Amino acid sequence: MEKASLSELIDEPQARAEAGAEAMTEAALARLADVGGQINAFISVRAEEALAEAREIDARRERGEPLGALAGLPIAVKDNIDVAGCPATAGSSFLADRVPDADAEVVRRLRAADAVVIGKTGLHELAYGVTSNNPHYGPVRNPWDTTRIPGGSSGGSGAALGADICVLALGTDTGGSVRIPAALNGVCGLRPTYGSISTRGTVPVCASLDTVGPMARSMRDVALLHRVIRGYDRADPWAMQAPCGGDDGATAGRDGVAGLRIALASGFFAEEVQPEVSRCVRTAAEQFAALGAEVSEREIPGAQEAVSITNRLVLADALSVHAERLERDPDGFGEDVRRRLELGREVSGVDVMRAIAAMRGWHARMLEHFEQIDLLLLPSTLTTAPPIEGSEMISTTALLTRFTYPWSLAWLPGGSIPCGFDDRGLPIGLQLVAAPWRDELILRAGEAYQRVTDWHLRRPPLRRGAQAGAR
Repeated sequence: MEKASLSELIDEPQARAEAGAEAMTEAALARLADVGGQINAFISVRAEEALAEAREIDARRERGEPLGALAGLPIAVKDNIDVAGCPATAGSSFLADRVPDADAEVVRRLRAADAVVIGKTGLHELAYGVTSNNPHYGPVRNPWDTTRIPGGSSGGSGAALGADICVLALGTDTGGSVRIPAALNGVCGLRPTYGSISTRGTVPVCASLDTVGPMARSMRDVALLHRVIRGYDRADPWAMQAPCGGDDGATAGRDGVAGLRIALASGFFAEEVQPEVSRCVRTAAEQFAALGAEVSEREIPGAQEAVSITNRLVLADALSVHAERLERDPDGFGEDVRRRLELGREVSGVDVMRAIAAMRGWHARMLEHFEQIDLLLLPSTLTTAPPIEGSEMISTTALLTRFTYPWSLAWLPGGSIPCGFDDRGLPIGLQLVAAPWRDELILRAGEAYQRVTDWHLRRPPLRRGAQAGAR
């Protein structure tokens, strides 16, 4: 058969099986060669290793051996997640020469499912910011407009997906680092229920909030990846076991959104929102109603305080991880990350304990809300992608995490799906939030929405051979 482009293979699952692992990997690497220089999404590429792994998968297929659920699918892995034999820099000068000899648990599960890791994606330094403007490896750029940020900290994973360089990607999400780049790059991402996916083998930011999240162009593929990497890891001290029944018990045998109680968040989550973002999110809520959901509006008191509490916890925890380096070699950090780490010194032990108590109270109040609703809808971010130039990291992080921090603090799952574009042609993300362990409900609703919309199928205006920063 004639070779298909990776874009065609991404959109047509049947075509993937017909193409084979080697053809998909070659298509991914060819796309990277064509447009990768415009967006700087990768820190390292495993071209030879990936092709060898893909050929072995095809050989096993030819022998009639059973293959995993992700057989031959090219996946990009954020560079704060260990892949054996591949540099794992976390976007930092301190870890520039670090090459782990073992896979992170999530990568082990990817390999067991026969995915092909094509490379490690760029990120904000140490996953501690949302611009992905990295002083050590260069800025990651948004494929919809390369003068703009891709979000972060999983900016490389979001940009690689937006540019059709891979079928799947892994990011990490502490306070929004999967959902924000998914929104700004016009793709999908899931922050899972806290503790439901192993973080063993990742560089931490704030272990009490850190998660690993699946990303893809469609929620269908996010769900496919999620089902492979989720599950208890007894060797991960932060892992949690699902209650009896878990996700599958809540959604077994069901499809679509008919009868679901969906609330459009109002109050704090409707303030200071870019008008096009507000319009697209409201239109999405109307679409869910047309699909049979019971849609209402709901205010969530205390959300602004939840943002402040999350900020205090992240500042303190991140400093605890990097305090020795900061004392020994402050100039080894990028200026923005160094300043943010130093802010952690202003958070006292008393502040941390009060924040933890407030976090538990916020979690309990969110459980009460989700006794009355199934899903909460709101913007993923209150604005589309800001320009790289002039995006000061600390203030931009505060801007873009406003609608993601509260759900991280409550340990809730949250997903972002494309729901439109602003008048500059920049993607807009819709965030869906559910009760703990109901990740599958988010995925199910997202898939239902994407069966009747095409926002996730639209492609950015990247041109082969164009220069970075040009439209």
